[in-house]
Amino acid sequence: MFKHLNLKMVKEKTITTHKDKEQVVSNRELVLYNDDYNTFEFVIETLIDVCDIEPVQAEQITLIVHYKGKCGVKSGSETELKPEYNEMLNRGLTVSIE
Repeated sequence: MFKHLNLKMVKEKTITTHKDKEQVVSNRELVLYNDDYNTFEFVIETLIDVCDIEPVQAEQITLIVHYKGKCGVKSGSETELKPEYNEMLNRGLTVSIE
């Protein structure tokens, strides 16, 4: 049926650019862990002040952390998350960038 078509197979090259690497790196997450020291009110206030999270969402994150042990708070590149990570550590919260 397609006898008269002259088709050639073309092998594609995948080129990795700096932009592609940045996208992979930016898939980091600021994770908040449960502790026995900080109050719900303090954690909620910190999430609102430091991470610019809406109050209702901050409450939800706090409850998830309490019952599940941890919760992702924000995602982005390590460079973007580092200032918030440092401030949360300074306020006595247990956080990591994963």
